[in-house]
Amino acid sequence: MNKIKHTSTIVWISITGWCFLILMTLLRFVFVHRFVAPSLNQGSLKAAYILGFRYDLRYVAIAMLLILLLSFFKAVHPFATNQGKKISFLVWMGFSVFLILFYTADFIHYAYVHQRLNASILSYLDNAAISMQMMWQSYPILLIIFVFVAALFTMYQLVRFTFKLASKSSPSSNKIQPILVNILFFFILVYSIVGNVVYSGGQYPLRWSDAYSIGTDFKANVALNPMQSFFSTLSFRSTQINTDLIKNNYSVISDYLDLTAVVQNAKEFNFNRVIRAKTNDTISPKIKNVVLVICESFSAYKSSMMGNPLNATPYFNSMRKQGVYFNRAFSPAYGTARGVWAAITGTPDVLEGKTSSRNPLAVDQHSIIADFKNYEKFYFLGGSTSWANIRGVLTNNIVDLNIYEQGRYQSSEINVWGISDKNLFMEANKTLSANTKPFFAIIQTADNHRPYTIPEEDLKSFKKLTVSKDSLLKFGFENNDEYNAFRYTDYCFEQFIEAAKKEKYFDNTLFVFIGDHGIKGDAGEMLPKSFTEQNLTNMHIPFLFYAPKILNPKEYSLPVSQIDVLPSIASLCNIPYTNTTLGKSVFDMLNKSDKHSIFLYDDFNQQIGVLNNEYYYGYKIKDPNKGIFESVLNNTKVANDSIEKQMRRLTETIYETSKYMLINNKKSKVN
Repeated sequence: MNKIKHTSTIVWISITGWCFLILMTLLRFVFVHRFVAPSLNQGSLKAAYILGFRYDLRYVAIAMLLILLLSFFKAVHPFATNQGKKISFLVWMGFSVFLILFYTADFIHYAYVHQRLNASILSYLDNAAISMQMMWQSYPILLIIFVFVAALFTMYQLVRFTFKLASKSSPSSNKIQPILVNILFFFILVYSIVGNVVYSGGQYPLRWSDAYSIGTDFKANVALNPMQSFFSTLSFRSTQINTDLIKNNYSVISDYLDLTAVVQNAKEFNFNRVIRAKTNDTISPKIKNVVLVICESFSAYKSSMMGNPLNATPYFNSMRKQGVYFNRAFSPAYGTARGVWAAITGTPDVLEGKTSSRNPLAVDQHSIIADFKNYEKFYFLGGSTSWANIRGVLTNNIVDLNIYEQGRYQSSEINVWGISDKNLFMEANKTLSANTKPFFAIIQTADNHRPYTIPEEDLKSFKKLTVSKDSLLKFGFENNDEYNAFRYTDYCFEQFIEAAKKEKYFDNTLFVFIGDHGIKGDAGEMLPKSFTEQNLTNMHIPFLFYAPKILNPKEYSLPVSQIDVLPSIASLCNIPYTNTTLGKSVFDMLNKSDKHSIFLYDDFNQQIGVLNNEYYYGYKIKDPNKGIFESVLNNTKVANDSIEKQMRRLTETIYETSKYMLINNKKSKVN
């Protein structure tokens, strides 16, 4: 094989690839001018065009890489054999068909529903005949087919022209140069497909959620191309929502949420509650700021608050005695991404298999944080918000959110999760103490998680302990590394609060601590046996409101949920807000504790259920006829058909309503 055949392939796919990139960029311009919002300053779309180019490059690079790989084999080399030329042309024409189909469907789809093409379009295939009839009656199908064929012919001529042009390229006189050029070009294409970016520290590939970090929904839609949005949503298409069950059981959810206008709301699937500011309030005037700490793997039964003899969290326990503490708090589902989702949106993340933060169809969510007007908003995470695509949920729904993440700190990273929790707290404290406006800050910890790294710099003041294997297992820990990581979390809380006490903002700040999820294990005698037997320890977490200069200490055993975090904070701060999901203020529930139940979703065992002060009811999603009904007071199975039926109906209603809310809890559109 002579040298010209190596270099000609690279010249050909480079020129052709650039032609496709220019075409896709022009289509992006067409999209903007066809669908631009009247109030949008088009000059602000620079970041969207740049990011969009990188999404386009990913798909063009895939086609280029396929042809480059063919050129490594003489039998199918495009410039060595007719067979290789035909196959390479077939790759480009296949890509052309792919491109035309996707962009045509995308423009029609956006004009119809104002969303980029996504996998939900496949639902039209369920009623293919009706869908085709609708298309025929709504669009000039014959004209579309003609334009499609003309465009395909034009692209074929373009590929032929670039092939002839590349055939005239001169060979290299250096035998080594073509090999090096091929290797370098191969890695450039691979990098273009992965799409790593500097601000994610190279830890994550380019993701759909990065589009939502540049501003509004429209800017994100400009950046995305139809292939990226379609394939990102493909794996989420299988979720089915039983809307008939929601309608038929609307009185159940209405009673659960204290809704009014039940009949009308049932028709409109309206769950909105407008909560007005209270009069004669004495607490909220003292609260200027809010700090919400979402604590990694903060399992209740492993902590000192549950009387665990290993006393892993003595400092937090002392805070508990000075704050308002709920000892029956739960995450509605296991997992950090699900926990963060529940706290921010107020909806249990019941998506099967994957988390909702990874679903582009669910990226648009109303959050009560938006009702904290005139507050500076911060999110502190030691690692990258590209993790679990959480970036899209945050930046798309919290206006003017100031994210501090990997690459923005002075502290050095210690492991895959970024900087240490202690340094995360210290850097957050430094930023917050310098702030002059009221603020709402979220701090998400990570060190109480494998690989359980404790920085050398902290081992001078934090002393590791060694506990016998028997004692560790008896009281909920697998090994000393986990035990000391749990203790280190408590140490970090102490460093943060003691540092904050020295700052002006401390006295008028409400600190809220809640676990992201629990850890499955044997709680022994510390909790009812049903907590262990039904895996409720997976979701049982501490929940503390801490403001020693403002709140009177109190402890409650009322079952509450992560989804109640934001309504409760807004209630304490006396912020008027609109609640569109399932969360409720825990302080409003105190007088209704005998009626209150919380929803729980065990993704591992595919079990859903509800828990109240007296009972737990649950069943397997795929075997709903075998329910579990137990007393959490005396650890016995009970027989009460009336209550069991009520709890079952509540379980299935909240489950289906949650699935509906995951993709229908839209925020107010602002471009």
